[in-house]
Amino acid sequence: MPTLIQTTDELYQALQENDERPYGRTRTVTAEELVDAAEQFGEPVPLVHALLELQEAYTYGSEPRKSPVVFARLLTLFDEQPDVFDERLRHMIFWRFKWVGHALRQVPEIPLTSLRQWLAEMRDRYEKAGLGLQPYYGQAYQLAAHVGEDTALAYELWASRTRTRLSDCEACEICERALFHLAAGDDERALRTWEPVLNGKESCQEEPARSFSYALLPLLRTGGAERARELHLAGYRGCRRNPAMSGEVGRHLEFCALTGNEARGLELLAENRNLFDEVDSPLDQLDFLTGVEVLLRRVEHLGHGDLPAAGYPGRTWTVAGLHAEVRGRADDLAARFDARNGTSTHTDRRRARLDRAPLLDALELTLRTRSLDDVAPAAPVAAPVLRTTAALPEDLTELIVQARQSEQQGHPDARACFARLRTLVAARDYTHPDDPAVGPLVLLRADLLADEASEAGNKDRFAEAAALHEEAAALYDDAAEPGHAAVSRACALFATAQIPGEEDDEARAATLTAAHASLVRLHEETPGLAPYQEARLLRLRATALGLRLQTTGSKEHVAPVFAEADLLHAFATRHDLDGQISGALLLRASTHAISGDLPAAVTEIDALLDRLKAHGPAWHLPRTLGLRARLQLALQDPQAAYADLTEALRRAAEWPADTVDLTRLHGDLAEACMHLGRPDEALRHLTRSAETSLRDGDRIDAFCTYSNAAQLSLDLGRVEDCIALLDSLLTEPDVAAGELDDRLAAQLRLTRARALRAGEDTKAATAEFVALAAESAGWDDDPGSHAMIAAETAVLLGESGEFDSAREAANRAIAAHAKAPRYELLSNCLRELGRLQAQQRGADGLADALAYLADAGRVADEARAAGYEAAGRSLDTALAYEHGRVNAYAGAYEDALAALEKALALLGEPGPGDDRAGEWAECVRLAGAVEGIYLERPAPALTRLDAAIALLTAAGHTEETESLTSLAARLRDEE
Repeated sequence: MPTLIQTTDELYQALQENDERPYGRTRTVTAEELVDAAEQFGEPVPLVHALLELQEAYTYGSEPRKSPVVFARLLTLFDEQPDVFDERLRHMIFWRFKWVGHALRQVPEIPLTSLRQWLAEMRDRYEKAGLGLQPYYGQAYQLAAHVGEDTALAYELWASRTRTRLSDCEACEICERALFHLAAGDDERALRTWEPVLNGKESCQEEPARSFSYALLPLLRTGGAERARELHLAGYRGCRRNPAMSGEVGRHLEFCALTGNEARGLELLAENRNLFDEVDSPLDQLDFLTGVEVLLRRVEHLGHGDLPAAGYPGRTWTVAGLHAEVRGRADDLAARFDARNGTSTHTDRRRARLDRAPLLDALELTLRTRSLDDVAPAAPVAAPVLRTTAALPEDLTELIVQARQSEQQGHPDARACFARLRTLVAARDYTHPDDPAVGPLVLLRADLLADEASEAGNKDRFAEAAALHEEAAALYDDAAEPGHAAVSRACALFATAQIPGEEDDEARAATLTAAHASLVRLHEETPGLAPYQEARLLRLRATALGLRLQTTGSKEHVAPVFAEADLLHAFATRHDLDGQISGALLLRASTHAISGDLPAAVTEIDALLDRLKAHGPAWHLPRTLGLRARLQLALQDPQAAYADLTEALRRAAEWPADTVDLTRLHGDLAEACMHLGRPDEALRHLTRSAETSLRDGDRIDAFCTYSNAAQLSLDLGRVEDCIALLDSLLTEPDVAAGELDDRLAAQLRLTRARALRAGEDTKAATAEFVALAAESAGWDDDPGSHAMIAAETAVLLGESGEFDSAREAANRAIAAHAKAPRYELLSNCLRELGRLQAQQRGADGLADALAYLADAGRVADEARAAGYEAAGRSLDTALAYEHGRVNAYAGAYEDALAALEKALALLGEPGPGDDRAGEWAECVRLAGAVEGIYLERPAPALTRLDAAIALLTAAGHTEETESLTSLAARLRDEE
C-alpha cells in the first residue's frame, strides 16, 4: 500500500478508509503500512495521524504489547513538537494514557513497578497540563482491582470525584462501578448501577456488550432469568468473533454452561474458534479460556467428553482433549499474573468461576433449543427410544415371535423389536434358533427387509422402498411364504406408483389407476392368504384410490374409494382386526374431507374416536385426533382444533417417537394458535415441528419451517430471537458448505438481513442485502425475487447516504421488474429513495429525487394499464403525496402545495368508515404546514384545516383530527 500513496491527501483518504474497517488483522496490517507511508513525507502531522490509527488498531485488535510502543513514539513527538498538536490531537494524547495503562495490565511480563511508574507519569503530566485527576484515579482503581488489593479507598478516590472531559464515557464508568459492587457480593446494587446501560440509555464502542456479559449471572441469581436471556442474545451478537471482546464471549459460554444450554455453548464456541488464535492479550486469553473451561468441564461432567469441539487450529479436538489443553494454558496464565502481582487473585477468581454450580437446570435461550445428544456425530441408531416402559424380550425366540405379532397388529413396538433383531443378526457370532416357531433364517431376513422398506416408505423414499419390498418378496419366496411375498410385492407396486416424476396430475392419476388394477389382480391370484395379509391388500387397494382422488379431486373418483373402504371395513370387522377397522373408517373420513363434505368427515371421525377409545388400537388416537383438528381448522373452529391437537400430543407421548407424525401435529397446533391470537405459543410449536423434522432427517422441510418461525419472530418484534435462530441455522455444516438449496439459504439470509435492520445494525444489514442482491441477479428463473431484494437493498443504501450505490440497486430492481412486475414494491422503493434524497440533501438532492419519482410515475402508469390494484395505498395518490413531501424538503413550497392538492383530489373526501381517512388527513396536515408555515399564508391554511376537522368529525374520524387540531392551534398562536 505505501508505494501507491503519493500525496498526504491520499494518505488521509487511506486512513479514513481504514477507519471504516472492522478491527482485526486486516485493519492492523493496513495501519502498519500507512505508518510506513506517512514517514516518507517527513512531516510530523501525517505521521501523528497514522500513529494514532495504528495504536487504535492495536488496542481494539487485542495486541496490547504493541500499543505502548506506538504511544511512546507519539509522546516523543508531543514533547519535541508540541505545536504540531492542535486541541483535538492534544486531547487524544492525554486520553490514550488510559489505553496504555490498560495495555500494561494485560501483559504479565511487564513488572508491577512499571505499571505504577506509568500511573505516576500519567498523574504528573495531567497535573502539569492543569487537567483534572479523576481519570488518573480511575486508572489507579482499575489497577488495584486487577492486582486484588483492597479497592475500597481506590474506588472512593475515583468515584467521588467530578468527571472531566478525559474521563471514561458514562457507560464504561457505570460498568466499573457495577463491577465494584458485584465483587462485594451485592448483585442487586450492581444491577441497579448497571440499569442505564442495560436499558440502552448509555452506550459506547464496547458498551453495552461488555456490561451485558457481566450482568448475566447476577440477573439469574436475582430472579431475572428472562432478562438475562434477552441480554445474552443481544450481547453475544455484539461481541462474537471479536478478539478485543474475547472475555465477553467467554462469559456467554459460561452462561450457557450454567443454564442447561451446553449444546448452544458448543455451537457458540465453534463460531468463535478464531479467538484461540487471534487474541494476543494474555489477560483476555485468561478470561476467554476460563469461560471455555467452564463449558467444557460441564459437558464432560455430563458424560459427553468424546463430542467434537472447536479449539486451537492445527488438529481436531474432543471436549475432553480440549478441556485438558485449556485447563493447562489457563492455569499457567493465572499463575503468571499472580506472580507479577504478588497475589493469588487471578487463580482465586478463576477457581470461583470453575466451581460455580449450574444456576438453572434449563433456560430456553433461543427458539432452537438443543441438547448435547442433538449435537453428537451422526451414527446409526440401534433402536428408537420408547416413551413407554415396555422391555424387549431377552430370549431370541421370544423376540422374533413378538416382533412378528406386533408387526401383524401394526403395533409401534414392532420397530424396536426389528431394530434389535437387525443388530443381533448382523453380529458375526449370530446363531439362528432351531425352532419351528420362528422358521428359517431366510424368513427373518425377509422380515427385516420388509420392515426396512416400510420405514423408507414412511419417509417418502419410494424408490428405495420399492426395491427393498421386491427383495423381501424374493426372500419370502425362498422361505415358502407366498402370502408374505404377495404383500411385499403389493407394497412394491404401491411404492412404485408414488415415486415422484415430472408427469401431470392426469398422468399421475393414470399411474395410480394402473397400480390399483395390479393390486386387485395380485389379490385375486394369491390363494391361502391369512386374514391380516388379505386386509393389508385391501388397505393398499383403497389407499391407491384415495391417493388418486387426492390427486384429481374428481367427483367420479369418490365412490370407488368408499367402495374399497367398505370392503376393507366389512372384512376387518368379520375377522376382528381392530387396526384395519380403524384404517377403513379413517379412509372414509378422509374421502369425505377431500370431496368437500367436512361435516360428514367430522361425523365419521367422531365415531372412529369413540370406537378407538373403547376398542383401540390406542396408538391410532393421536393421528385421528390430528385429522379431526385439521377438519375443525377448515371449519374455522380453532379452539376445538387446539384442544384436539393438545390431546393428540399428550397421547403421542405414550408411544415411541416415530409412531406419530409429531412434525405435523406441532405444525397444525402452530396454525391453531395463530388463529386464536397466541403467536408466541405458535412460535414454540413451529420450532418444535422444525426440530422434529431435522431429527427425522427431513432437512429441507425443517429449514422451511424454521424460516417461517424466524419470520414470525421478526413480525412479533422478537428481533434478537430471530437473529439467534438464523445464526444457528446458517452455521449448520451443510448450509455453510453451500449444500442446502440455494434459494432456501437465501431466504434465511434475507430474513436475517431484515432482522438486523430492525435491530438497527444497519452496517451488517446493508452488507448482507448487497451480497444477496448480487447473488439474486443471477436468478434468471426468478427475476421477481431479485427485484424485491434489489429494491430493499436500494432503500437501505439510501438510508445510509450511499446514493450512487442506491441508484445502481434501484436500476437493477427496475430491470428485474420489467421481466416480473412488482408494481407496489418497486413504487414504494422509488418513492422512498426520492424522499431520502430530498430529506438528506435538501435542494441539492431535488433533481435526483424527482428522477426517482418520475420512475415511480412510470411504474404507476404500467400498473394502471395492467389493471393492477395495490394492496395498500393507491400508487397514484401515494406518488402525488410524495411529490409534495419531496418538494417541501427541498424548499420548493409552491410545487409541494400543488402536488398535495392533487393528492387530495385523487383521494376525495372521506366518508364514514372510509379507511383512507388517515391518508387524507395527513395530506391536509402537510398542505396546511406548507401553506401556513413555510409559505406564511396562515389564513387559507386555517380555513383548510378547520374544514377538514369539521368533515372528519362529522364522519366519525375523530382520531384523525388530532394532528390537524394541533397544527391549527400552532398557527393561531403564531398569528
